[in-house]
Amino acid sequence: MTTRRILAAVRFALGAVTLTAVGTQLGIHITNGYDVLNFFSYFTNLSNILAAGVLLVESVLTWRGRELGPLWQLLRCVSVVAMALVGIVFSALLRDVDLGSLLPWINTWLHYVMPISVVADWLIQPPRRRIPLRKLWILGLIPLAYLAYSLIRGAAINWYAYPFLNPANGGYGQVAVTCVLIAVAFLAVSVVLILLANKLRPLVRPAPVAAIV
Repeated sequence: MTTRRILAAVRFALGAVTLTAVGTQLGIHITNGYDVLNFFSYFTNLSNILAAGVLLVESVLTWRGRELGPLWQLLRCVSVVAMALVGIVFSALLRDVDLGSLLPWINTWLHYVMPISVVADWLIQPPRRRIPLRKLWILGLIPLAYLAYSLIRGAAINWYAYPFLNPANGGYGQVAVTCVLIAVAFLAVSVVLILLANKLRPLVRPAPVAAIV
């Protein structure tokens, strides 16, 4: 089997296992009578679903020796930065938090294996075309939208996906400080990953860009 097809198979496996893990945990969540919308309000779940989808598409493209254009690569970059943030925030703020019904293997997969794997995939097989840093503001829209959604919905129903977003734990000032720190971390990780991608060469050389996407 060629290097290209091995990479395609690994990408497919990562995406498939991730969707299986999220689906399994969703089933447990529903069985325990929890709100389904709450499940999809966790940044970890949303980021893993996005990353899995991107990896599955990339697996097909890699198998065929193709690569999509700038918009797709920007979406891929968003998924990588989001997963890196999942790993960083979980390790720094949530490692000792009670995870309730979250199965240990799913916890390990979603919070450790996937963040490391997705970042490694980005560095091993970066986009063929450079990503300009001026596009950085687009990446920042994702965490900002999520934080806005979490705070508005949390205030409306008195439920927050993460304790550091709950103003009951230190007030809105503490929440604001935490959000700023996360935003800075997101931007810093984005810059580093973009610069590395622009410098590194892909392990497998794809054919010319397949589409305008």
